[in-house]
Amino acid sequence: MNKTSTIKPTITLTELDTDRLEALLSTLPARGMPGRDALAAELLRADIVPSREVPPDVVTMNSTVRFSIEPANETQSLTLVYPKDVTDGAGTVSVLAPVGSALLGLKEGDRIEWPGPAGGTLGVRIDKVVYQPERAGDYAR
Repeated sequence: MNKTSTIKPTITLTELDTDRLEALLSTLPARGMPGRDALAAELLRADIVPSREVPPDVVTMNSTVRFSIEPANETQSLTLVYPKDVTDGAGTVSVLAPVGSALLGLKEGDRIEWPGPAGGTLGVRIDKVVYQPERAGDYAR
């Protein structure tokens, strides 16, 4: 694989998450906002489904996911949230952060290559969707 190619698996988003993320993007400045363009690109390539039809192993907004970052083979468990819901302590990641946009819409076992915060490329692999609101019956969270 050459240095310019990236792995981009199919992603699935709920209609509700898509509507909310599009509304979020519309409030952000077109330039100078890290994460904005990456998130917009992900929304454009996503398969959109009703909340009640999203597979239970897909990372949706407010899902808690265990994932590995390569090449460091570092495992983390974070909850994917909107920027306003990021907590000071560990445990949450904004959908506008590079790894947050990378997680969105992937399913267990998927791997994606994503630009790292310090340059270069990171591999992100979904190990387990620990909690998904839709799987728990919470369709309006």
